[in-house]
Amino acid sequence: MEKRCRAYLNQSNDSWRVDETYVKVKGEWKYLYRAVDSSGNTIDFMLSAKRDAQVAERFFRKALKACHNRTPRIINVYKNAAYPIAIAQLKNQNYCLMIVN
Repeated sequence: MEKRCRAYLNQSNDSWRVDETYVKVKGEWKYLYRAVDSSGNTIDFMLSAKRDAQVAERFFRKALKACHNRTPRIINVYKNAAYPIAIAQLKNQNYCLMIVN
């Protein structure tokens, strides 16, 4: 799915919205992390068995290195306590990010 979708993703803008949801994949429940820009363009997505700061950081790294994405000016997140921790870790590693809850 990743390889098929990647070619159709549009250039994103610098205002991101990030959240996760719980979905059933092949009979198992997984977390679907997703990010869209303020225009509704898909930035990135990722399936994970866990919902913690380490996974959130891995998702942000994946989204930031995609070639169709701009570095975000602002990231809106929705009540997951793992996001501020993940973004703080990325800031310590010289990623320029700002978070809004």
